[in-house]
Amino acid sequence: MKSIDDVRIGENLARAAGEELLRVRRESGLAGKELGNAGDAAAQSVLAALLAEHRPDDAVLSEEAKDSAARLSAERVWIIDPLDGTREFSEGRADWAVHIALWIAGELALGVVGIPGEDLVLSSADVAAAPEPAEGSPLRLAVSRSRPPAVTEPVRASLDAELLPMGSAGVKIAAVVRGQVDAYVHAGGQYEWDSAAPVALARAAGLHTSRIDGSPLVYNSGDPYLPDLIVCRPVLAPRILAAISDYTDGDS
Repeated sequence: MKSIDDVRIGENLARAAGEELLRVRRESGLAGKELGNAGDAAAQSVLAALLAEHRPDDAVLSEEAKDSAARLSAERVWIIDPLDGTREFSEGRADWAVHIALWIAGELALGVVGIPGEDLVLSSADVAAAPEPAEGSPLRLAVSRSRPPAVTEPVRASLDAELLPMGSAGVKIAAVVRGQVDAYVHAGGQYEWDSAAPVALARAAGLHTSRIDGSPLVYNSGDPYLPDLIVCRPVLAPRILAAISDYTDGDS
């Protein structure tokens, strides 16, 4: 019964933070960086209060809160990003997200990605398998709107793919899950809260997830910096890993 409760709590957390973020954007009268900062703080406040109420004994790792070494010896850790895509949020766009992940005894047990701009909550508990692309359609690669990493180009060339710029990491990975794109490759620096929830979602949808060298993505580490990742259709993983290997070997 605990796992069902965790799913419900995760989904409720994503919805509550999303509703608060939409309220802040609608009512605060702020813009730009001030709006982004207000959104970060408001969503963190909502999530912290709900977790303290419903899971007071669990540890929490959040982008918007001070880290504690206590999580390293905890069996259950919520890894959250109250607002992934602060720039997109502050610009009035829809491609930002709320990330809620639950790590239990070494593994991601739950991932919930809320995309409030689309009134959408995706959960690893019931996500459908990623749909297959239409026959003959070009492959599509999700990339950052503002800072596409250099490794994107060899991957694009290897796949002969179209580039689709979009906002937050959560939105990009959700786009792979939803069949809107075929792969997302990032090597520009991230933290565990940027990918934990969407990676759990992607795994539940049957997608490949790894570091760019093919090694596993590991969460609840002492240092939460987790700088790179690949999320893609499993059939594409060997080509993507080979293209990245050739690129990095050429740089060495």
